[in-house]
Amino acid sequence: MIERYTRPEMGALWTQEAKYRAWLVVELAACRALAKRGEIPAGDLAQIEAKADFDVARIDAIEKEVKHDVIAFLTSVAEFVGPSSRFIHKGLTSSDVVDTGFAMQLRDAGKLLRAGLERMDRALVNLAWKYKDTIMIGRSHGIHAEPVTFGLKVAVWRAEAQRNLARLDRAIASISVGMLSGAVGTFANIGPDIEDAVCQELGLEPELASTQVISRDRHAEFFNTLALIGGSIEKVAVEIRHLQRTEVLEAEEPFTAGQKGSSAMPHKRNPILSENLTGLARLLRGYAGMGLEDIALWHERDISHSSVERVIGPDACIVLDFMLHRVSGLLEGLVVYPERMRANLNKMHGLVFSQRVLLALTEKGMLREEAYRVVQRNAMRVWQEGLDFQTLLAADADLQGYLSAAELGELFDLNYHTKQIDTIFARVFPAGRPA
Repeated sequence: MIERYTRPEMGALWTQEAKYRAWLVVELAACRALAKRGEIPAGDLAQIEAKADFDVARIDAIEKEVKHDVIAFLTSVAEFVGPSSRFIHKGLTSSDVVDTGFAMQLRDAGKLLRAGLERMDRALVNLAWKYKDTIMIGRSHGIHAEPVTFGLKVAVWRAEAQRNLARLDRAIASISVGMLSGAVGTFANIGPDIEDAVCQELGLEPELASTQVISRDRHAEFFNTLALIGGSIEKVAVEIRHLQRTEVLEAEEPFTAGQKGSSAMPHKRNPILSENLTGLARLLRGYAGMGLEDIALWHERDISHSSVERVIGPDACIVLDFMLHRVSGLLEGLVVYPERMRANLNKMHGLVFSQRVLLALTEKGMLREEAYRVVQRNAMRVWQEGLDFQTLLAADADLQGYLSAAELGELFDLNYHTKQIDTIFARVFPAGRPA
């Protein structure tokens, strides 16, 4: 477990105490269901419910001898319960308890992750609307392309966050599945009705068909969803890292009082939060790959998945939980420099309007290949000589027969590039601007 990154709410789900508590919840639910069917006497059930508990240190001590964690757990519980403990774990196999308990942990972790994703979504909504009309240069391949707004850039992130919320909901539903079907999934020693009753009590769906374990495609879906969300966070982080570069400096992570950027250079203000998020996203992709590797097990079950899940279960949930709240804080405190955005947009002396000039020439009757040649010829002079693009075009004899000076001037209007921003925002924010 990555203790350094653990928030208390998420960390509490992944302690040894929490794992064994989930197992005990499953065992007690099974006992209640068996008692209703008459397989456990009422008096014994009362003893079990009143006394059932465990001691983590005692479980650890027993496991050192028996080399089996579920047996160690059951032995500790039996020491608390006494003779009535003979009815605990009746007809079950270890994975019935472990997999169903794990499903409960992942489900509850997923709900916490959803709350973190909702916080990120709120931050994106607020940021997008605040800078909806803030003009900046759009870039492709890292090179100036055409004008956009910073709000539009954030709206793209927000649309992705909404898809991630839907993905997470599906993944939580897929993982919220329990199983009490016995040693190889045949219900030979326990009936499907017990599984149904236990799952209903625990808020889970019964697995349709199981072996000795719940099929790991469900877990792979969950961990891959976490990796996708991590990738979306990384997408935001990488953009902020680029925007904070000294040569760009259009946006910047919050730099708090007393913060220091470098042990050697007192002037530094580094994008450390975004860089950290980028690194953590790599961990999530690694966990996702491990989840995929766990799908194929020998016959009705081996334990090659077990050691993996003991690591990636808590770590993936803890890492993403940390990432969601870190990126939310970053977005909530992001410093944006609209003046710098405008200055950078103007650095290329009007080249950002080249496509509009190209299209205007074709609309006036010039062949596209010729129009491209004329526009590019002048654009290359801007690159090489730092001249004004509109001035060069106005003086080009090949263009003068097609566009008047007034028509050419109209092509250099920034509003042309932002006229559909309202339409895009209506798609991304169908409820409109938040109050």
